This record gives sequence, structure tokens and C-alpha cells, in this order.
Amino acid sequence: MPKFAVLGNGSTLICFERHGLVKDLYFHYPGLENHVGAGLVHRIGIFIDDRMHWLDGDGWEVRVGSMPDTMATSIYASNESIGIELRFSDVIYNEANIFIREIIIKNLFDRLRKVKIYFDQQFNISQTHIGDTAYFDPREEVIIHYKGRRVFLFNAISKDGHFNEYSVGLFGIEGKSGTYKDAEDGVLSGNAIEHGQVDSVIGLSVSVDPKSEEKLYYWMTVGKSIRKVKELNQIVVSRTPPDIIKTTKDYWRAWATHLNFSFYGLGEPIVNLFRRSLLNIRTHVGTNGSIIASGDSDLFQFGRDTYAYVWPRDAAFSALALERAGDFNASRRFFNFCRKIVTNEGYFMHKYAPDMSLGSSWHPWVRNGEKQFPIQEDETALVIYSLWKHYELSHDLELIEEIYNDLIKKSAEFMSSYRDGRTGLPAPSYDLWEQDYAINTFTSCSVYKALLYASKFAGLFGKTVAEKKYLEAANDIKRAILKYLFDPDTGLFLKQIRVNKKQIELDRTVDISSVYGVFKFEVLDVGDEKLRTAFDKTIERLEVKTEVGGIARYEGDSYHARGGNIPGNPWIITTMWVAQYLIAKAQTEAEIASVHKYISWAVKYAGNQMILPEQLDPYTGEHLSAAPLVWSHAEFVNTIISYLEKLEKLGICKACYPID
Repeated sequence: MPKFAVLGNGSTLICFERHGLVKDLYFHYPGLENHVGAGLVHRIGIFIDDRMHWLDGDGWEVRVGSMPDTMATSIYASNESIGIELRFSDVIYNEANIFIREIIIKNLFDRLRKVKIYFDQQFNISQTHIGDTAYFDPREEVIIHYKGRRVFLFNAISKDGHFNEYSVGLFGIEGKSGTYKDAEDGVLSGNAIEHGQVDSVIGLSVSVDPKSEEKLYYWMTVGKSIRKVKELNQIVVSRTPPDIIKTTKDYWRAWATHLNFSFYGLGEPIVNLFRRSLLNIRTHVGTNGSIIASGDSDLFQFGRDTYAYVWPRDAAFSALALERAGDFNASRRFFNFCRKIVTNEGYFMHKYAPDMSLGSSWHPWVRNGEKQFPIQEDETALVIYSLWKHYELSHDLELIEEIYNDLIKKSAEFMSSYRDGRTGLPAPSYDLWEQDYAINTFTSCSVYKALLYASKFAGLFGKTVAEKKYLEAANDIKRAILKYLFDPDTGLFLKQIRVNKKQIELDRTVDISSVYGVFKFEVLDVGDEKLRTAFDKTIERLEVKTEVGGIARYEGDSYHARGGNIPGNPWIITTMWVAQYLIAKAQTEAEIASVHKYISWAVKYAGNQMILPEQLDPYTGEHLSAAPLVWSHAEFVNTIISYLEKLEKLGICKACYPID
């Protein structure tokens, strides 16, 4: 199930499901660890007229979204049969691990109503149920869940006072469905402590006048000790929830809108998705520089793991989007993260946990009895590529000097030496889709550009020998790409080749990444006829010819495949790649206007929640796989910025993109 809103502050990340309930709760980095997930949810219920109505039950119309230009939810829930309307505005405080929900209860009837609202907390602390404890602390009158260095405190207030009911119990074991069942008669038992697989419920009473509304607040503080969460609770009590909510909204609004972009010719829905995309990327950036692919845990239902990892590939594209949008702080932290995880040999492994430990993988170290590197070399190249773009925009020479030996030199030495002896191309590695081990066109193009930029980095510091070495390697690879990876018979770039002792095997599968790599990393100029022909043919072959539309990754893509006479499911990333190419080759305002259909397509399928998934059902447009996918949002941001840059270049808009 895709997520409908996300909030984060670099230490805590929360994802909301379609009823506006907390479904994923990560601490102490985005992606590490999910203390809810795994089929759990934090329920909310309204007890009125002697009946309980859970928000994820029947009778509710729920709309979940985010407030424009800031990191706060906007959730609406109405149940006409009971005459109650709820409006939520939620934030995670940007300065501390405090999650606050402001809830407005509206009485739709013309008589006084006495309402009880119940909040159910279900946890899987540290992603294991063993040894959890929850208890009521009478000193601060709060509920605390803890296990070791993971502690969560809950509190709530209304105009009528502090929460006045609580209970702690078991769920999922010993025949217990959960303590939320204790609330269904409108009276909690007051059990004060339990351990094992535990949950808790707190209840708050509020009276609401006819056709009127009342406001209440519920919050959670998160820390590594009971003392810390109590200190944070006291901050909320002393400063008051409305003040912290306002401060948080103001901070993120300033972050999202501080650059004076002139969105010439782009309507409000596109601008809103651009800013929401930046915020969605930023929620997935850890304080240590980690950038996870997605906080959506529900993907676990379809595979063996989640997307809550740092893929250097996804993260590099995301860092590129942030730095192009002026957030050099986040990208700087990411490059320092990379400096610490790159191997001594100069390459990145498949993926990493947000704490810099090695992530799960399906890439072996041995194939057919022979050793191999279980890597995607494009991930190494993309980090160096994005780093040069960071330097071009920020002129942060101090960072480059700090990480030159540890990151740039190591990576460049590896890329310049890890070459196929027969062709001169980068030696085999897994492709960017993580599936095929071969000499891949996209990877080769990215390595070419990374080595070119590594040469420029070396030149900055007068390292002439290295400068020449990396430049020669880059030029050799460029020549080899055009010699071995272009198929003159089809006019297309090959997906990949495999070099055997007797022959070179050609993989002619049409893959958008092949021609995009040639374009993106400037192996050929955007005006080159060979590139134009290859791109046009690739679009024709990979366009999803259904009402949904979009561009597939490659012919025969079976990942989450829905079948039928289509090349594969449409992906946000690949569709934005086509838009970026059309922007680059446009020479007039009329030509650049042709990309609007691709940009508007992304806005359409982001929906009211402004969440971009990895891919779409080609027949219904339903979100498939992880949602949000940070890489999808990054490519949308990169597309819009490329559009604004091109308007300036064509003289249509004098100050569309204010960073250059």
C-alpha cells in the first residue's frame, strides 16, 4: 500500500497510510529502524453516542494530503452518520524528535456532543517484539514505550484537560487482539504496565457545542532514554503545541520557498509538486547524510526486504536535485557519508543501511566459478558526477579538498583501472536496474563522465599526472562506447554486451537507460543525428500505449508486470528522462512546450497527495512498488530545473533559475 504523506527531520521519519494513521515510524535515522511497520498501525477512534468508530473502519470519508510549501500533513475525515468531522495537521519538529498532531473535532449536529477520542499505539521496537515494555508514568502522567535505547512517550490535551483514560496490554500473542479492543465500550481498564508484545491506548474527553468545533493535541517524543523523552515532553508542555507547530511550518516553508524561482509557464499544480518533491526528498535525508530510497515499508509484502536503504545511485540523483535546488547542506552531508562508506579499492557496494553498515544484497562475489565484483559501477560514477555538479553550483572547494583522497581519488583510480582488456570499456558489473552482469551502456557512459570530472577535480589541485590519467581513460571509454555499444543495424544503442574469448555477445533489448546515458553524460551532443534517431526509436518502442501512458524501462520488463501488449509498466523516472531530453534539444518556446505533457502526466499520477511512486499500473494508474520513491521525486525536480534553465538559455525568461 503506498503512503499518502511523509514527515521527517533527519532523525525521525513517519509515513501515513490512506486513513491518515501512522504506519511507518523510523528512528534514529530515516530507514533505521522501523518501530511500527509489519502490519501494525497507530489507530484513532471516536467514541460517541455509546459506539466506537475507528478511523480505518466503515462510514468515514478520509482525504490525506500535505499542506502546500511546508512539511505538515493536511488530513480530513468525515462521518456523516455520527455527525463528526476531523481535521488533522501534523508535524515533526525540525529541531527535536517531537511529533505533534493538532486535531480539530467538528460537531455537525445541532446538539451538544460529548466525544471521546482514543489513540492506540502499536510498536515493534527495533523490529522485534521481544522485550518491549509499556507503562503509565504517574509523575508526568504519560505513557512510555521502551526497549533499550529506543523510547517513545505519549501525551494529549484538550480544553477540558489532560488525557483521562489509559490502558496497556498485549496484542498478537496469548489470544490478545490488542488493547484498542478495551476502548470499544468507551471505558479503558487502566492497566498500568505490560511487557512482551505490547500496545497502549490513551483516551481524551471533550465536549463540543452544537455546530461548533474544538481543538486538541496529541504528541509523541522520541529519544534514546526515558530522561530524554521526558525532557522533550516538558518542552511541548512549556512552549505549547501550537507554538511548536507554527515554528516547524515556518521553517519548512522558508526552506521550500527561499529561492526566487520564476516558474514561467508552469501552473500551480506543477509548482506544488516541485516543492512537495523537494520536501519528500528532504524527509528521507538523515542527519548523517544518508539518503534512503523510500520509507514505504509495505513493499516488504511483495519481496524479501524494503527500500529503506541507501543506494548510492538513487541517493546521488537525489543529492543532485537538492543541490540544484540550493540545498548544499544536505548534499554536502551525503558526500561525507559516501567518503566513509567507499571501499579501500574505490567502489561502492550494492546498498547500505542508514548507519553506514552494508545492506542486504542478491549480487554474488562468484559467478561460474570465477570471482567478480558484486557492484553496480554506475553507483560509483554517479557519486563523482553529482559531486562535480555540487562543486559547480556551490564552489565549495573546502569540501572537495577534504574528500579528494578518500573519495575522488579512490573512485577515479578504480574506474580508470577496472576496464575490459579487449574493448577498453568498464569491466562487467550489474546494470543500474540491478539485474544483469555485463558491460552496460548506461554504466559505461556514467563512468566516462565521472572520470572526466575526476580529471577536473585533479586539475583544481594541480595534480597534473592524475588529471591526464583520468582524462585519457575517459576519452578511451568514450571512443569504445561509440565503437562497441552502438548498433548500426538498428540505429539504437545496445543495452549491454558480454565479451567472451571468441566473440562479443550483443544484447539488443531496447532500454531507455542506454540512450539516456549517452545523452545525460554527453557522450554525444544533444544535436547529434545518431542520438536523435536512437532516442526517437527508443521512445517509440518503450511508450506504454494505454490510457495511462508513460515510458517503460525496457522491453520485456517483468518487475511488477501487469501483462498485455506493452513493453513494461510506466516508470516516473524514465518518463522524466524523456522530458529532460526534449528540454535539452528544444530550440524554441514552442518546442519546449512539448514537454508539458510529460510533466503534467507526473502531476496527474502524483494525485492529491503529491506522492510519486516507482511505477504505475499501466491500465489503472495505481501506484506500484514503493511510494514515495525518492528517485522519482528527484527526477521530477531535475526535470523542472532543466526546464527553467532552458528558458533562460533561450532568452524567454531572464531569471527563471536563480542559482547559476
